[in-house]
Amino acid sequence: MSSSSSSSTLCSVLSNLTAFVVNEGHGVKGLSDLGLQALPDQYIQPPAERITASTVITDDSIPVIDMSPENPQVGEMICEAAKKWGFFQIINHGIPLEALEEVKAATYRFFSQPAEEKKKHSKGNSPTTNVRYGTSFAPLAEKALEWKDYLSLFYVSDEQANSFWPSACREEALNFLKISEIVVKRLLEALMEGLNVKEINGAKESLLMGSRRININYYPKCPNPELTVGIGRHSDVSTLTLLLQDEIGGLYVRKLDGGDDDTWVPVPPITGALVINIGDALQILSNGRYKSIEHRVIANGSNSRISVPIFVNPRPEDVIGPLPELLDGGEKPLYKQVLYSDYVRHFFKKAHDGKETVDFAKLNI
Repeated sequence: MSSSSSSSTLCSVLSNLTAFVVNEGHGVKGLSDLGLQALPDQYIQPPAERITASTVITDDSIPVIDMSPENPQVGEMICEAAKKWGFFQIINHGIPLEALEEVKAATYRFFSQPAEEKKKHSKGNSPTTNVRYGTSFAPLAEKALEWKDYLSLFYVSDEQANSFWPSACREEALNFLKISEIVVKRLLEALMEGLNVKEINGAKESLLMGSRRININYYPKCPNPELTVGIGRHSDVSTLTLLLQDEIGGLYVRKLDGGDDDTWVPVPPITGALVINIGDALQILSNGRYKSIEHRVIANGSNSRISVPIFVNPRPEDVIGPLPELLDGGEKPLYKQVLYSDYVRHFFKKAHDGKETVDFAKLNI
């Protein structure tokens, strides 16, 4: 293609960016692949939403917890990290490195497909609401778009996954989701023990981990990465989130006791590690003892990046509120009882806005 033809194509795309990125299924990867020299205006974030060197702390980091059986303090370390940071990394967790590498390769494989293949799974085209390919977070609600494409896979059953999840990543995503379950249970057992909740069986297990969703995320190389974000400020609506990072990195966590409302700590990639964070649901269930923390992802001007989070959630029909075991001990509830599907709906109907969704569940005391 000649330079004049390429320039004409780029001008045509930019004149109707939504059609190209969203409707035609190219996503921001398609924009990046065009060889953009400047960030489109639609992706330029307000200065307050960008990370700058002055707001980043590089001499501190979230805890790294060794999950091996030889570590007798692992439970205490998990609970302490959940209270102080809301984030930590785990090593020696038992998930084979091969499985992690396979799901990363599958992520690249899915996003390298032509737009018409990916578009089959977008809103309005996907045969099920449990599989959704998209871009940014909430394009219709956002004043500035985020530099990210994603595929979201809500697990219902093996049968549905085999029928509807894309073949490019189905086997690897399903395997990662399944083999992570034993790690999830171990983490939740430690966290519940820290609340003096002794057993996670039946209804309690369903409340804590009754539904699961795995996303595969793609953050293309970005022109002017300092002007935009990969993901804006938010906390997850999950009970727990397990995140597999690649070697590029780009995740930042708000520091709770940084002495400044806008202090951020990078989460450096560690080979074979998983990043764990407390979600809003567990903050509410723990009556505020465990913290769901704002985090964000920067864009990268040199490399494309991927990540694979698993969101462990209550079931949509569950009601979340402070656990009875805590209130029976005399604690005053900080949060009201909320139907989890209502909570999630409130989160997804708006742009990323920090911790506003948790405020939606607070009692007016």
